[in-house]
Amino acid sequence: MSLNVSGSLREIERYIKTVPDFPRAGISFKDITPLIESGQALHAAVDALAKAVESVEFDRIISAEARGFVLGTALAYRTRKGLILARKPNKLPRARISATYDLEYGTDVLEVHADAIPPGSRILVTDDLLATGGTARAMCELVEKAGGTVACAAFLIELSYLEGRQRLAPYPVVSLLDYNDPNA
Repeated sequence: MSLNVSGSLREIERYIKTVPDFPRAGISFKDITPLIESGQALHAAVDALAKAVESVEFDRIISAEARGFVLGTALAYRTRKGLILARKPNKLPRARISATYDLEYGTDVLEVHADAIPPGSRILVTDDLLATGGTARAMCELVEKAGGTVACAAFLIELSYLEGRQRLAPYPVVSLLDYNDPNA
């Protein structure tokens, strides 16, 4: 699934700033903080994401820190669903399950409370950005480890040239804005 950039999505896109060579040379970082700082743009983005997943049946949403929490919380509120926090290691106080995922130069870990995902529940995976798919794939793994089912993965931005969508197969993927040029 994918939406075309039109209407309000074009307005949303105006608030995403590309920062060259951040966090290192050769990376064109997509900065969503201007979007978050604008009540109107944030509202439009959350409404568009909610519309994109309105036909998906899900019980809860899982999001990863930090920017993912912003969109995940707003989307949970908008859809009246609970939010599962996927955190870095040792940030959650109760029994946890974890998933390790690859980064460009090493690995990282995400954790959720062991009781956050009821067995048999359908979970919407969401984050601000789909790049290589490592973080999203780790959230999918956490859902499945807990006995849940990934209903869909939804993102504000997709960097399709990094092929993260392929890493999430066979799950359905929704993205609002697609950047298919690494220099854009």
